[in-house]
Amino acid sequence: MLKTLFFGALAVGVVGAAGFGVYAYKPAIDPVTANQRAAFDPEVVEKGRVLAAAGYCATCHTAADGEAYAGNYAMETGFGTLYSTNLTPAMETGIGSYSAEAFRRAMHEGVDREGRHLFPAFPYDHFTKMTDDDVDAIYAYIMTEIAPIETEQKPNELPFPLDQRFLQAGWKLLFADLGRFEPDGEHSDVWNRGAYLAEGLTHCGACHTPRNVLGAEKTSEQYAGADIDKWSAPALTAANASSVPWTAAEFKSYLVNGTTDYHGVAAGPMGPVVHDGVRELPEDDMDALAVYLADKVGATQDDPAQSEVVLASLRKNQPDPQYRRDLGERLYATACASCHYNTAQISQGRPDLGINSATNLETPNNLIHVILDGLNAPEGIAGVVMPAFRGALNDAEITAIAAYLRDDRAGQPAWPNLAETVSDLRVNGPAGH
Repeated sequence: MLKTLFFGALAVGVVGAAGFGVYAYKPAIDPVTANQRAAFDPEVVEKGRVLAAAGYCATCHTAADGEAYAGNYAMETGFGTLYSTNLTPAMETGIGSYSAEAFRRAMHEGVDREGRHLFPAFPYDHFTKMTDDDVDAIYAYIMTEIAPIETEQKPNELPFPLDQRFLQAGWKLLFADLGRFEPDGEHSDVWNRGAYLAEGLTHCGACHTPRNVLGAEKTSEQYAGADIDKWSAPALTAANASSVPWTAAEFKSYLVNGTTDYHGVAAGPMGPVVHDGVRELPEDDMDALAVYLADKVGATQDDPAQSEVVLASLRKNQPDPQYRRDLGERLYATACASCHYNTAQISQGRPDLGINSATNLETPNNLIHVILDGLNAPEGIAGVVMPAFRGALNDAEITAIAAYLRDDRAGQPAWPNLAETVSDLRVNGPAGH
């Protein structure tokens, strides 16, 4: 009986392994030469430039000290470090030998020209929703406008067996819903356009959705917020921690200008998303994104300036002539208040920190990053610079300011382990981005 069970289980295992092998196998697609690629219409190339920017392709395929699109950007995954590949049309180490068909398969199925499965740090589980025309436009742009650069690809730093690419076929089977975007008939065309952009091209969920133990987005918690590069990507749902309700107008201002009066500025990993990315989209697309995100966060169309939450916060934050003895209050008065002064009016570019998103999130990471490393003009608002206090304030002083803002200005419960978080981000947090 035991022998029968053993051989039966072995047979099932062999058949299962064979079936998985058949499922995982993807044939190579014949390479092409530069001369075999067709000429591209300039309008298609320009469309591809805009789409590539909105998908921030260059951000993830450009190393800090490297050439644009030439790869080797380090991505910490929690399982090990992955290095992005060369996306230039270089023939040997880039994608110059990719046909439009091969490029489409990589974007839609996460399989390279040679038939190898790509690691899901490349968000093909989002790009799969894109139309062939949009993917082909990005291909036309890369092959036409990006300089071919031969590079030496850094090896990924993943432990065995996670480094085996064929196992990614199993990850896809479990977690990737491959297929084009399907409009939702219960919503408007504008909403659906915003959904197409957010869920596909701009892959908002890649940063704003928490992941399970195998690194897949938790689809039941879409946009519920997550941590990335020691920053906090806030929830884009009704659970958003901002003390001021988001509206479509606020989302559009944030995505176009990198700032809003009520929610702060785009910094850290969000900086290039705005400043090098989505703002390239035409205005109709920006409106659609804003409408979709506003619906997800449960926003109304009310002007947030009329919100009782805002007015109450502003009334609370009027200057108090009483001498303040607390260290955080005194440091705020000397280091911060000259720009973030308390008035009943919110000054463009100098947000009231009591209602700023960073002071209302569940973690202090975003606020600490900005205090430590500041914001330069390309990250924040043209002509406005937030200085870095990394060298001017010690950990205890930054802790005191953050604690003061959280308690007195935002009126929120104290952040746990605040001092330890400040010390950790000073040493281990990526400066700037």
